[in-house]
Amino acid sequence: MIIIGEKINATRKSVRSIIQERQEKALASLAKDQAEAGASYIDINVGTGRGSAADEIEAMKWAVAVVCNAVDKPLCIDSADPPVLEAGLSALEGRSAMINSTKADEKSLGEILPLAAGFGVPVVALAMDDKGIPETVDGRLKACRMIVEKAREKKIPMENLFFDPLVLPISTDARQGRVTLDTLAAVKEAFPEARTTMGLSNVSYGLPGRSALNAAFLQMAVYAGLDAVIMDPLDEVMMDAVRSGEALVGKDRHFRKYTRAFRKKAR
Repeated sequence: MIIIGEKINATRKSVRSIIQERQEKALASLAKDQAEAGASYIDINVGTGRGSAADEIEAMKWAVAVVCNAVDKPLCIDSADPPVLEAGLSALEGRSAMINSTKADEKSLGEILPLAAGFGVPVVALAMDDKGIPETVDGRLKACRMIVEKAREKKIPMENLFFDPLVLPISTDARQGRVTLDTLAAVKEAFPEARTTMGLSNVSYGLPGRSALNAAFLQMAVYAGLDAVIMDPLDEVMMDAVRSGEALVGKDRHFRKYTRAFRKKAR
């Protein structure tokens, strides 16, 4: 499982301060902690909601430089603003990366897919269009088909598309967990060479015992074909869910990752 560490996100109050005040040690620590906990990619989102577009571009350049200096991990450049994405990708100086994200919208695809093609990096593709998140599996799959069509025009390899079936809170609509899982399975069937990802914590929003719900949903998603997950790698419950889920569906040969993790805990 590809783990995309989610903690460097300026929508979080503590991270917003780190970005705004250019706290290099604190940012480096966030990156190191996630890398040591098992993150495959480090996501970087510097959108504080304050300042100008130029400010965000400079913040992204700074954050990428700090994280690259702190850890030897690929980065996931996370922004809704193409110039910010481009600034982050340019600052990597050859480091492997991923773009987060695009959707089935002519403007978004027209701006972001050329970046993915030009830099030769994967892109997270949201199963939604310019009208929002479709309520049905068919609606979400239709959005994915549009993304595939546009990606092929740009000669982007299918394995560089990470489709996110999108997760909505089950507290407001109990059907949504199943819709997400069925969309995930449908994407894997329609586009077997593509990969899948999700930020799954939304599923439990507004409910008690969120960690247990998140872990159960993650394991269901692993069975449905999940290849990557955007999560907090410092959450041991979730990391255990990843390892046990992969072991149960035969993705962990001889249970090496599973047993190695528990031996490490026992020390």
